[in-house]
Amino acid sequence: MTTLRKLLLVLLLACVPASSALAVQPDEILDDPALEERARGLSARLRCLVCQNQSIDDSDAELARDLRVLVRERLLAGDSDAEVIDFVVSRYGEFVLLRPRFSVRNALLWATPVLLLGAGGAFVVLGARRRRRASTPLTEDERQRLDQILREPGETN
Repeated sequence: MTTLRKLLLVLLLACVPASSALAVQPDEILDDPALEERARGLSARLRCLVCQNQSIDDSDAELARDLRVLVRERLLAGDSDAEVIDFVVSRYGEFVLLRPRFSVRNALLWATPVLLLGAGGAFVVLGARRRRRASTPLTEDERQRLDQILREPGETN
């Protein structure tokens, strides 16, 4: 490995951990380490509505910062973790959760493709069975007529 490649690898590895550390600003961090740890845990479970594939703990978006501050305010007000999550969900909807809660609506959403595939498969199987039943064997007269047609020499144009 050349010296240049080693240097590039070291620089790349040095940048990776710094990218997620930049999201939470020093002025957001709570004085109580236990509350700050709870805030970080909650922030890791909430989706940034701007980035959509990042938690608000990892995102640099302004809305993510607002949500991080909101989580910390709710914790300082004495809310439990569940109350904080419920509050954020009531304002922004289920989409804000990185791991959605199990509900009948979510189960139906996830089950719909499976149900449609099953219905389509059943439709194909039943259609094939119906076609098989619809074909009746040739009568003796039809068979003789078919043999006669097949024995006749073909006409050419």
